[in-house]
Amino acid sequence: MSDAAQPTAAEVRAAAEAVKTALDRHLAAVEARSGEDDPAVYEAFNQLAAAAEVYDELLYDRYDEVTPFEIPGSDDSLPPYTGPEEPNAVSVLIRRDYAVAEPQRLLAQAQRVEAAVDDGTGTEASATIHGALGILFDEFEADEIASRPKEFGLEEGDSTLWVTAADETAEPGAWLEAPFEGVDPQRVVCRFDVSAVFDDEINDIDEVEDEIEDELDPDLDADLDEDEDLEALEADR
Repeated sequence: MSDAAQPTAAEVRAAAEAVKTALDRHLAAVEARSGEDDPAVYEAFNQLAAAAEVYDELLYDRYDEVTPFEIPGSDDSLPPYTGPEEPNAVSVLIRRDYAVAEPQRLLAQAQRVEAAVDDGTGTEASATIHGALGILFDEFEADEIASRPKEFGLEEGDSTLWVTAADETAEPGAWLEAPFEGVDPQRVVCRFDVSAVFDDEINDIDEVEDEIEDELDPDLDADLDEDEDLEALEADR
């Protein structure tokens, strides 16, 4: 990072103060928790994680120093990989969740498809939500629906993709009845998760950075920078 883009000493100190404040809030929430899944504790945890991450980044950018903090991520839920070093086959497991946000749009899309392929039997599978879903996912590739869910009246929820290693491909039809059973977590090569939870974490980080900027004293920042400039001049002499 260039000197011009480096955070100031005042920003680093403000981030440290934000961590202290978040620690106090987290402890207070834990002490006053109303149950195992108290939302106040969950929120305080996320605020503390966000504050620690901001401080860690600013500290490194300014002083090339690190902290002992480690914020757990989704990859921490996977055990160490113990599968074959050179797998002969892989399985790709995908789950995507949707909310039926606009039922009428979903039904209308299914009715258009049904009208285009009408075979004269007179059946109207598109008259129900579950029937419409069957028509649309039969007509369109799942990836195509995932690329434009709103056109089908759907709203994206969480999704995950796991790539697992295997010694050889399974026998044809062997796993079709239970495709997600028997997955060995230690053979997962990689996984990619999309969730609103991660958006919340990003928002928490943004809020912490905004609070730090609001709390900064411009005079203190100028004084600190002036002192550092003087120290640099003395070092040059």
